[in-house]
Amino acid sequence: MFTGIVEEVGTILAARPNRLVIGVQRILPGIGLGDSVAVNGVCLTVTGFDGRSFSVDMMAETRQRSTLGSLVVGDKVNLERALALGGRMGGHLVQGHVDSTGKVVAMNRENDATLIRVEAPPSVMRYVVEKGFIAVDGISLTVVSRDAASFQVSIIDFTLKHSILGEMKVGDPVNLEVDIIAKYVEQLSQTGPFPQGKDGITTDFLVQHGFSR
Repeated sequence: MFTGIVEEVGTILAARPNRLVIGVQRILPGIGLGDSVAVNGVCLTVTGFDGRSFSVDMMAETRQRSTLGSLVVGDKVNLERALALGGRMGGHLVQGHVDSTGKVVAMNRENDATLIRVEAPPSVMRYVVEKGFIAVDGISLTVVSRDAASFQVSIIDFTLKHSILGEMKVGDPVNLEVDIIAKYVEQLSQTGPFPQGKDGITTDFLVQHGFSR
């Protein structure tokens, strides 16, 4: 489990179809064999390391569902180690299980922030709500607006400087992971066989438990 707060930007030192070698500095002392590390939002297992880098293996599913398969030597990647029990929850609960990829379709400067609009497939957009969470390349961001096919996020300068978002341009692909809570709510709200004959979360159920219409 991750929080979507990037700890370091690493550099791809070697890229093969089933393995990446990533150069790092700051987070390396806290990495061991078998540890989980989010690479551009994808949860991967550390399979080796030396004094300046660590290695992760990739399955075919990872290459097909994310942008990691297109990485080449020299590319920069967002890195975050798994959340330690009792650690600060600076972002939101991020699993590192990418739902799909999207594409940056617009970037505009507004006062002290940069607005980025990302086009996403319907399988992602159904879970995207204004002021809700979404992970873009492993970064926990808040949705400021959305339409039928895309959403917009506002990025502060600190995030631009300490992640690969600072190098992003229109047309770039990004990994997307929706808020897992939205998926659970959807499943629980669907009519179906629930314990004790209940039909899940309905409007009447919410009203009965203190929520207003």
